[in-house]
Amino acid sequence: MSGRALVAGALLATLAWASPMSAWAASAEVEELKQQVRILQQRVEEMERREKTREAAPATAPVAPGGALATTPGAAVTTGAEVAVTGEASAVKNRGAVRDEQQAAPRPGDLTLDPQYRGFTRIPNTSVLIKFNAKPRTDVTFDTENAGDDNRFITAKIPVTGQDDKGGDPRFNINAKGSQLRIDVRAPEIGGKPRFYYENDFYGSGGGEFPYRIRHLYGQYYNIIVGQTFSIFEDPDVWPDTVDYEGPNSAIFARRPLIRYLQPLGKEWQLNFGLEQPESEVDLTGQPDEAKAINNAPDGGMNARWERDGVGHVQLATILRSISVDDSSEGRQSKLGWGFNASGVFDTWGNDSLQAQATYGHGLFRYSNDDFFNNDAGFDSDGNLETIPYLGLMLGYTHHWSERFRSAVSGGYVNIDNTASQEGDAYHETVYASANLIFQYHKRLSVGVEALYGHKESNDGSDGDVARITAALVYTIFD
Repeated sequence: MSGRALVAGALLATLAWASPMSAWAASAEVEELKQQVRILQQRVEEMERREKTREAAPATAPVAPGGALATTPGAAVTTGAEVAVTGEASAVKNRGAVRDEQQAAPRPGDLTLDPQYRGFTRIPNTSVLIKFNAKPRTDVTFDTENAGDDNRFITAKIPVTGQDDKGGDPRFNINAKGSQLRIDVRAPEIGGKPRFYYENDFYGSGGGEFPYRIRHLYGQYYNIIVGQTFSIFEDPDVWPDTVDYEGPNSAIFARRPLIRYLQPLGKEWQLNFGLEQPESEVDLTGQPDEAKAINNAPDGGMNARWERDGVGHVQLATILRSISVDDSSEGRQSKLGWGFNASGVFDTWGNDSLQAQATYGHGLFRYSNDDFFNNDAGFDSDGNLETIPYLGLMLGYTHHWSERFRSAVSGGYVNIDNTASQEGDAYHETVYASANLIFQYHKRLSVGVEALYGHKESNDGSDGDVARITAALVYTIFD
């Protein structure tokens, strides 16, 4: 019998009992009994409403130890009776590369590589989620001769014929400079989808074994990004899965203090606009001692991206720069630097993928991964400033042999058209090649071995070749 039937029965019984008593009971007492019955009925109705609400409410996931947001496969994260939190999955696939640049990339709104927010913890009494992730790693390298850098494979530093440090004995090295600390703070339930991201490693310019370096530190709100992160000219999703921490010579790699705005255009398209910190890198060979490169305008650019789940993505980016020098033989001079970068990642068979990138422009060397010398601009035979043409090509392919084993091959080519003022040992051309085998020992532990080859040619035709075998062990707290 329902609660309402019980109340109705009680009401009738009470009234029937009250009628014969009316001869001797005061009417005030009868009214008091009626009032108590009405109160009882209201309480029963409220209990029924609460019971129906509990039956209709969805089950919530348990809270993990330490307050972490517990998850089950295919379920959204929750804390106790709180509403589940899910982001919108990006069409870009998380390839889980050893050198992972994808996690740090800004994306529109609450687009994320992991809509379940695994590893995030809710800050108590807020709508903010936070994730701490440490990625310690150790790199072991063996070079056939002096490669120019014992820690990373940098084709720009390969010694060439005629240099005193070319050749020499084989070299062995162990370093952990690529270890990282990451902090990701998100609030997908709040309007504007705010995000804060921080990341550092230990390839700074200071002394000691672990010179601190900030890689990323930026905030995002209503798709406006401020702080330091990837240049508008870069595609962080296109990086091949290399074991070596440096990666291909021709990759566009630039982290800048900047202001960016992301504008989604439907589900598959987006536009990105940005202004970035400038830095004119001019080869001042043949100029007076007081000559210096100056910055008189920000670098500015945009990119357009197309993304589709199960297919991949394509990005076309452009950049404009003002490259200037003061107190040169011709006084203050400025030239326009410009460039285009076309990149894409395409899903092929199973979890395999193809990565490709082509870059061309004038005054672009600062955006190249091989940027260790001043090659944005130089001077012609009359002392006039001119930008240096740049061509960069990159190709990579990742194949999964099984759930635990995968391999990646990649190659890169860079060529710059040197100016008349540049000396014979100036950087002219480099070639990069790599092939590896990566064992995913555990979802949080990767072990990789890679063979690398590099070739460098200088402006005067001098060249050098180096081969390296490198191994890396990378651990991450959260997968």
